[in-house]
Amino acid sequence: MSPDARTPLPPFHDDLAAAWAELWRLLADGVRRGRSAFHTPSLATIGAEGRPRVRTVVLRAADPETATLRIHCDRRSDKAAELLARAPCALHAYDPESKVQIRIEGRAGLHADDAVAEAAWAGSQPMSRVCYGVEPAPGTALARGGAYAQPDPEAARALGRPNFCALLVRAESLDFLYLDRRGHRRAGWTRGAGGSHGTWHGTWLVP
Repeated sequence: MSPDARTPLPPFHDDLAAAWAELWRLLADGVRRGRSAFHTPSLATIGAEGRPRVRTVVLRAADPETATLRIHCDRRSDKAAELLARAPCALHAYDPESKVQIRIEGRAGLHADDAVAEAAWAGSQPMSRVCYGVEPAPGTALARGGAYAQPDPEAARALGRPNFCALLVRAESLDFLYLDRRGHRRAGWTRGAGGSHGTWHGTWLVP
């Protein structure tokens, strides 16, 4: 008997509601656990020339009630400028252990000088805050590898959060793909127009 035959299929294999719950459980695990594959998804934006750009980010929060995700960035960075100019973006992560891929498309809002940014900064670790005090700004060309300055934690604390911003990605569509030899399952959701939080309509898709 093959290992696949002995292993029961997960509950979300043929249950849209269970697939939805599993998607958000995995994202929540990514927020909490640094070793999770969903802790560091890829974020795609639209560059100044209209071309896609992608980079790895750290997932800081995932709210299933509003279908919103939070990441942090330096407000001087390219991704901050790109999202300020064009809000549409996408996130992607794949975990070979759970055999699940999650894709999210939505619109990002930047929060630098408001309660969202203040709360996100308050919840950040000192070692993370140091990153936002680096000079020169992210993406600056350097004459040599070490030609930048990074403040110590005490100096970073004194600087506050002048370069810090929180990005809230409001999902407009979600795609959940489970890979299994006995049959892949792919579920998709799109945000409807019913209320402030939207109404989600699940659909099984061809893998």
